[in-house]
Amino acid sequence: MATVRHLKISGRVQGVGFRFHMERQARALGVTGWVRNRHDGTVEATVQGTPEALDALIAWARQGPPSALVIDLQVSDGAGDYTAFSARPTE
Repeated sequence: MATVRHLKISGRVQGVGFRFHMERQARALGVTGWVRNRHDGTVEATVQGTPEALDALIAWARQGPPSALVIDLQVSDGAGDYTAFSARPTE
């Protein structure tokens, strides 16, 4: 059974391609779920996959793409069952 985690990433994480790069990284790792910008300036994601794949994606998210400056990453248990990874509209 796959593990689901919810991520909240803050710092300079919008306008730097974070969602695009996370979507590409997740697909390469076989992780499903979604990512979106939040109106408060954070990026939010719910990700599902093997513990090893999620560890790798979370490690990537702590750095983000080259233009990002991640200040904080909060990880909590998530819920859902996803078949693909997608970028969602800002909420």
